[in-house]
Amino acid sequence: MITSTHCCLLRSLTGLAIILALTGCAGTPAPRLSSATVGKIAPTPAEPVNARTILTRMARRLAGSPAYSVNLHSSYDVLQPSGQKIEFNETREVTLKRPNYLRIEVEESNGEQHLVYYDGRTLSAYSPSQNVYAQTAKSGGIDQAVIYFLKDLNMRLPLAMLLLSRFPEEIEKHTLDLDYVEWANLDGIPTHHLAGRTDAVDYQVWVAAGADPTPVRIVLTYRTAEGQPEFRARFSDWDFSLQNLDEKFIFQPPDGARKIGFQAEMPQVSPMMTGKTQSTGEQP
Repeated sequence: MITSTHCCLLRSLTGLAIILALTGCAGTPAPRLSSATVGKIAPTPAEPVNARTILTRMARRLAGSPAYSVNLHSSYDVLQPSGQKIEFNETREVTLKRPNYLRIEVEESNGEQHLVYYDGRTLSAYSPSQNVYAQTAKSGGIDQAVIYFLKDLNMRLPLAMLLLSRFPEEIEKHTLDLDYVEWANLDGIPTHHLAGRTDAVDYQVWVAAGADPTPVRIVLTYRTAEGQPEFRARFSDWDFSLQNLDEKFIFQPPDGARKIGFQAEMPQVSPMMTGKTQSTGEQP
């Protein structure tokens, strides 16, 4: 029987926080960045080809933005007991306002919806189909809330690093190798295609060329996990002009909603860490 990791609210949360890390936040060896050009398609003369410069510009664009929203279409592999990899999909909308506000709306390919709210004091997760929610107090801002997900709650969250205000420092610290692949056109968007490696994850990122270096596509390959599953995300509808949205980040439990505990619903060990059940690119 084909199975996915979306069997309960908190298990689904491993894919929510977005948007949510290229790797975890654990320490890694010092970076060995390179800017080798391995592609055959040259960019226009006006564009830089230094991979490190392009990646840093992208990271600083996100980390330095006071507020933004973005839509993602994600897909990820789930390794079945038979050894076959099955792809599952979901869409997400991420809205962020620094330093304290974060909202993530997720719709899975089977129609299930999940929402995560953070307001600087409380982290809330809500599942409309089950009409249940979980809450935990966590002050300190978005960075602290994301790290809490990764470390204290022992959850592995793809793309979480993109949300951090210290994203530029984190991506440089974790990246061991980095190459410029090619100048690529993705659905009419000119991009720089980069390929990097951490100690456990291979990543590719397509960064929009020009004055606004936002990520257009990301692919993560978990090469140390059984079956080397992948996580893929396509970004669209970036909006950096958000204003007066504080109420969007406040969660009010609907009538009849049942409160559950994070710890009660959360798997204690990630499937990727055990190697005994399905592995998914949702959980780096």
